[in-house]
Amino acid sequence: MSEKPISPLRQRMLEDMGLRGFTPDTQRDYIRAVKKLAAYLGRSPDTATAEDLRAFQLHLIASGVQPPTINTTVTVLRFFFKVTLDRPETTRHLVFVYEPRKLPRVLSPEEVLHLLEAAPGPKHKAALSVAYGNRGNPPYEEVRHYFFDMGNDSLPAFFEIPKGKEPAGNRNAIGAMQHCAFVVTAERFREVEARLKSHAIDYIGPICTAPRSARHLFL
Repeated sequence: MSEKPISPLRQRMLEDMGLRGFTPDTQRDYIRAVKKLAAYLGRSPDTATAEDLRAFQLHLIASGVQPPTINTTVTVLRFFFKVTLDRPETTRHLVFVYEPRKLPRVLSPEEVLHLLEAAPGPKHKAALSVAYGNRGNPPYEEVRHYFFDMGNDSLPAFFEIPKGKEPAGNRNAIGAMQHCAFVVTAERFREVEARLKSHAIDYIGPICTAPRSARHLFL
C-alpha cells in the first residue's frame, strides 16, 4: 500500500522547518496545528484571511483550550504565514494570551529537613539552607543568591539586590551579607577567629546551618 502523497504546501513547510533546524517532534506539532486550522476552515489553510485567523483564535478560547496551547498555535500560524506563505500581514490579529503563573509550592519543615538530608555534602546543605531559608521572605523578596564551588565542600556566596529596590527590611541582615562557607574543624575555626580579632576585622558568626555543616563567617 503506497503512502499518501505530501501536498506541495506541506512539503514547503517541512522544508522551511528543516532549514531552521526544527526537531522532528516540533515539526509534527507545527503540522498538527496547521491541520487544526484547516479543519476549522473546511478548506486549505493557505486560503485563510486575517479575519479567519482571528475567528479561529476566538474559537480556541471559547472551546476551553488552555493558554499555553493557544500561544503555541499563535507561534505556529505566524511561522506558517510569515515564512511558508510570505504573508505576515495575515496574522496581524493574532495575539498571545496571558498565562497565569502558579505560585511555587511551599515545603513543610519536614520536607525541608528531608531535602537537606538528601544533599550530597556540607557545601550543598549550606547552600540549600541559606537559599531556601531566606528567598522570598522579608527583606529578601527580590534578592538573588549565587553559590560557587571552591572544592573541599567550601563555597563563596553573594547576593544581588536589584538596583533601586528597597527591601522591606534591613539590607545588612545576615541573610543578605556576602560571605564564604568553609568546611573546617572546630579547632581550625577558632584559629581563624583569633586571627580576625588580632587584625581588628569585624565579623559575624560562626553560623552553622545544620549539624556538621559548613561554618559561615559574615565579614
